[in-house]
Amino acid sequence: MGSRNRSRDSMRVKLFWIWVVIGVVSWDVVDGSELLHVNGTEFPFLEYYGVSHVSNPVMVGLTLITSAGAKGAVCLDGTLPGYHLHRGYGSGANSWLIQLEGGGWCNNVRSCVYRKTTRRGSSKYMEKQLPFTGILSNKAEENPDFFNWNRVKVRYCDGASFAGDSEDKAAQLQFRGQRIWLAAMEDLMSKGMRYAKQALLSGCSAGGLASILHCDEFRGLFPRTTKVKCLSDAGLFLDAADVSGGRTLRNIYSGVVNLQGVKPNLPRMCTNHLNPTSCFFPQNLIASIKTPLFLLNAAYDAWQLQASLAPSSADPHGHWRQCTLNHARCSASQIQFLQGFRNQMLNAIRGFSSSRQNGLFLNSCFAHCQSERQDTWFADNSPTIGNKAIALAVGDWYFDRAAVKAIDCPYPCDKTCHNLVFHE
Repeated sequence: MGSRNRSRDSMRVKLFWIWVVIGVVSWDVVDGSELLHVNGTEFPFLEYYGVSHVSNPVMVGLTLITSAGAKGAVCLDGTLPGYHLHRGYGSGANSWLIQLEGGGWCNNVRSCVYRKTTRRGSSKYMEKQLPFTGILSNKAEENPDFFNWNRVKVRYCDGASFAGDSEDKAAQLQFRGQRIWLAAMEDLMSKGMRYAKQALLSGCSAGGLASILHCDEFRGLFPRTTKVKCLSDAGLFLDAADVSGGRTLRNIYSGVVNLQGVKPNLPRMCTNHLNPTSCFFPQNLIASIKTPLFLLNAAYDAWQLQASLAPSSADPHGHWRQCTLNHARCSASQIQFLQGFRNQMLNAIRGFSSSRQNGLFLNSCFAHCQSERQDTWFADNSPTIGNKAIALAVGDWYFDRAAVKAIDCPYPCDKTCHNLVFHE
């Protein structure tokens, strides 16, 4: 699988520059030759998809949901939403895996207006084909349990984890994530998902949050005889203090929830006793979700480190800059701070993990989104806990072959990590 010669300690990512405006909070890839400068505020990130480690991944075309327009289920700019569907076969013909795409949020008019000019806010800019790798792969040797299922990637173009329902006429913005979710599910049900014997709702990053928010709704689409579970990859965004003592992510979420009209679509079990912004944080939702849920997360989530814990706004003198790019450059006191973040994550999942039906894979890596990348999902040197790779852990949990509550020892004990190392 082309991964034997890669370092197990540190996965050095290819140089794809992307620029993120503070407020856009998106982890988008832009070709290195066309650097994107947005409103003068620049912050470099990189993203790595792991596609180069896959031999001839299947390319799956984009389907626009033509019925969505009449329902007002449109992207930020009013264009139709869409998904990529690769049909299952054989024993997987009546099994469905839905992957909700991630890609940050937009929390104010300015960032949402910018987002309209990208694939995260308009289907005009979406790739017409996407490679299906990791949990979406159609090869048994890359995806042993789900390779022959009907596999779907629902594109993300609303900026509120498929949860908003509002508009800003003056700025020509449509915040219709909830309607997009419903329109996509209705369209897929008409294409055979209604006959599913097994279904799994998954998602990565902002899509991982969406899979938590919509988990019980997804369960409700099917009869009780259908086996339905949910998987959230890198969706455990914590309501944590940043390095300056502020609440960067809470401020972002507050903007998202209020701007995009998210409150009515949040679980009542939460909003009955907490404010809407608190109910956008998974830690306040996961214990009350009725459907079996699996949390896959890096304890030192690379996105949260860069955008929530130590963004430039909280680190104006750049003391954390090198640490956020390469964990090997973190000082002892910075590692201690990050151990505190891991402890918060462990506390957040305590009640959730006590339920027999739930699953957990919390590895002590500096990573983000490990189900979509082939090298982290299932390859010859994938990350493991107790010698079990992520794909096998998720499969064991989904099919009830074994209980999976895998919590890694703290950094730096895990030598199987594919840690993200960013280059300036």
